[in-house]
Amino acid sequence: MSNPRPRSRLRRWILGFLAGVAALLLIATGTVVFTVQRSFPDYDGELTLPGLDAPVTVRRDAQGIPHVYAETTDDLFRAQGYVHAQDRFWQMDFNRHVTAGRTAELFGEAQVETDAYLRTMGWRRVAEQEYDLLSEETRRNLDAYAEGVNAYLDGRSPSAVSVEYALLGVIGGDTTIEEWSPVDSLAWLKAMAWDLRGNMEDEIERAGLLASGLERDQIEELYPDYPEEEHTPIVTEGKVDDGAFRPEEGARHEDDDTPVVHEAARGAAALGAVGAGLAELPRLLGPASPELGSNSWVVSGEHTESGLPLLANDPHLGAQMPSVWHQGGLHCAPVSQECPYDVVGFGFAGLPGVVIGHNDRVAWGFTNLGPDVTDLYLEKVEGDHYVVDGERLPLETRQETIKVAGGEDVEITVRSTGNGPLLSDVAAGAALQEFGRNAPVDADGEPAREAVESDYAVALRWTALEPGRTADAIFLMNRARDFDDFRAAARSFEVPAQNLVYADVEGTIGYQAPGRVPVRGKGDGRWPAPGWDSAYAWKGEIPFEELPYVRDPGAGYVVTANQAAVGSDYAHLLTSDWDYGYRAQRIDDLLSAAIEAGPVSTQDMLEIQLDNENSGARAVVPHLLEAEVEGAAATARDLLADWDFQQDVDSAAAAFYNATWRHLLPLLFDELPEEYPMDGGSRGFLVVSRLLEDPDSSWWSGSAADGREEILATAMERAAAELTERLGDVPSEWRWGDLHTLTATDQSFGTSGIGPVEWLVNSAPVQSGGGSSTVNATGWNAAEDYAILTVPSMRMVVDLADPDASRWINLTGTSGHAFHPNHEDQLELWATGESTAMVFTADAVEEAARHELVLLP
Repeated sequence: MSNPRPRSRLRRWILGFLAGVAALLLIATGTVVFTVQRSFPDYDGELTLPGLDAPVTVRRDAQGIPHVYAETTDDLFRAQGYVHAQDRFWQMDFNRHVTAGRTAELFGEAQVETDAYLRTMGWRRVAEQEYDLLSEETRRNLDAYAEGVNAYLDGRSPSAVSVEYALLGVIGGDTTIEEWSPVDSLAWLKAMAWDLRGNMEDEIERAGLLASGLERDQIEELYPDYPEEEHTPIVTEGKVDDGAFRPEEGARHEDDDTPVVHEAARGAAALGAVGAGLAELPRLLGPASPELGSNSWVVSGEHTESGLPLLANDPHLGAQMPSVWHQGGLHCAPVSQECPYDVVGFGFAGLPGVVIGHNDRVAWGFTNLGPDVTDLYLEKVEGDHYVVDGERLPLETRQETIKVAGGEDVEITVRSTGNGPLLSDVAAGAALQEFGRNAPVDADGEPAREAVESDYAVALRWTALEPGRTADAIFLMNRARDFDDFRAAARSFEVPAQNLVYADVEGTIGYQAPGRVPVRGKGDGRWPAPGWDSAYAWKGEIPFEELPYVRDPGAGYVVTANQAAVGSDYAHLLTSDWDYGYRAQRIDDLLSAAIEAGPVSTQDMLEIQLDNENSGARAVVPHLLEAEVEGAAATARDLLADWDFQQDVDSAAAAFYNATWRHLLPLLFDELPEEYPMDGGSRGFLVVSRLLEDPDSSWWSGSAADGREEILATAMERAAAELTERLGDVPSEWRWGDLHTLTATDQSFGTSGIGPVEWLVNSAPVQSGGGSSTVNATGWNAAEDYAILTVPSMRMVVDLADPDASRWINLTGTSGHAFHPNHEDQLELWATGESTAMVFTADAVEEAARHELVLLP
């Protein structure tokens, strides 16, 4: 698992060159049309699906969104598996290779280190253990779904399933398609949990900053407490009392002891560049970013036109092609106790059921709760043992074989302590290995004043590495009838922990924080901990009954946007690393205004989703206007004088402000190492706003510019120079949309470096308004460029009074097949803020249908 040999690099270059040539030849000869179109599925007519009890009808609208009608539950999920395989099987197959640590089978030895990391964590092994824990009904649904997937694959060659298999064959990857299994579906939940795992990057970054020479108080200044007086938490009233959360009572904290951080954790801060190894792992919900999050809110019928609730949701995930979401409806015909499903919404190709959506009585949405569910532990390893409280315990070990396309198998040994797998054993964790050898603590875990020899390993404790029953929650939620049913479903939703918002046709609205959240002994999870001291071990989990929830709040609405779920006086520690609440507060303000102007409509909800205000700029712009600049910078600065803080695509002020922001951060925080730049989103908003009110802070002392006014002026001068070069010398003609563009990128071949292949599998670029920590959350990395990395991956507004009046939009399209009419037909609509009808009733689905496929037994 060392770096590839020069011959290996040459071989990969040759294969990549051949793939590019092959793609060019296909395009030049027109063969690409045949090669691609032969994998397009049938949307009309009659086909046989073995195992059905009765015929199943699949109706698709102009966007190719399928609604499945079946007489039995088995047939319903069997047909859903068939439809998902029609639309997205390559995406499903790629994802299962990732979750099983088998990408080297597809792409060769360059993926061995990634596979080793994934095998070490053991996502697939945990999924295998989960299957037997699930209810009989859930297992039956998973089995039926797998049967439907396999029925579609039966008799089809790989290139007839998807064009990516043809590309894979050119580069020498394994094009064999294995049967789908229920565990393949469950493993997807591990990938979802990994991408939404909480504050692990923050823990690593704090450790790295301490190792780089920053003092502890400087780091704490960069990670301030959540500003709950300025940005309202989700649940503002309630307390844990007698083993249950009581939302109607005033809150209080049951333990005022401040968590103690062991000095050994300070040594663990020398982790340094561990994040680089983690960054190499594929993220199946899109690129890694601090901007991963979501918006959701629900408004009571007392404030709406119809007198029944409205519910909105837009999860913020990495931009990818095809979208992570697959839209559809699942309808028992007729609905009965034996076949109780009548639901529409967004799910994942590869997983049965609907993840976010509504049935005939209730609607629900998700945002990431973001509790601290991961901890890194330093471990004293002595041969095949590790030490806890002075006692030597045997390491757990297992062997894994990684098969490599075009190469020899690679054998690895996975070692684990009671805290979890040793990530420092794998090559991708080289920084962890280096840290283990040079941890600045002595043999007793105390800080060392001089260099010491050590041989520490680093283990990962993570809730998702323990088998659970999250899959049960999906089906329970799909058939929930009221708030009690909904909360019962939430009880099983263990990882990833999500904020759940709720509304029903009886007028009830609510919120529930579910999830498996650890209770720690010593320590607060913000820094790596000493594994050899059992006082720092996890002591259990927060009981579901004690997690915050609310039903029919007095305000008549609930907003969740990754802000603090509950105030700091809550009885348990969920996390210290919330989003800092700018999006949430903006939504709260807009909703309050809409309610006051009332009544609230579906259109009002859609418009709030598209709000482009940069709330963080409000604290910065007055200081920029006072800074002394000349020339182009002065002309550009004047754009900010009457700016409304909206970052629309045609805004010149937004273009200049964001360029200034991008240059301000490295000038102000020039003490930070390159691998840990200041977050350009909500954390940066809060930290910079406080420093602007403290001109004597040492942070304003820099090498390139010194003092608050000089740093602000220099940032504007550099921004003006950059935009003049990129967009011309007339500031009023600069446009934010010319900088802020999105290219949805295929997770497998989209960054191959082979132009024709990327053209084939990636989306066309589009402009979008918004930005980091705006409600229209088109996140970008201020340390790199203005390109959009994270997006509202879908938008949905549900009208409980008239479900056919609900609206939705996906990022790209239903189909995963390049050049298919539904491959990216929703992208332009998404970019311009439009939506389509989220039809639900049988009459509305039939009226909207453009295709009808009947699946016969």
